[in-house]
Amino acid sequence: MDMQSVHELARLLGASLAIGLGALGPAIGIGLIGRSAMEALGRNPEAKGPIMTNMLLSIAFAEAIAIYAFVVAILLLFVA
Repeated sequence: MDMQSVHELARLLGASLAIGLGALGPAIGIGLIGRSAMEALGRNPEAKGPIMTNMLLSIAFAEAIAIYAFVVAILLLFVA
């Protein structure tokens, strides 16, 4: 293997690990958020508004982390 193919392999491996592991945490987090919101709604259906607002805000923050991982993967693919 020459040095250029090693560099290409490392770049592709880094990008795939960045998006793979970077999306795993938010995916688990969003699942836990949804489960907790459904449990809270089951216990107190009258509090639907605040529960849904907090749930959507938490999902947006978790999704932002996945977007950061995607940006890092794109940067590794096209810039490095």
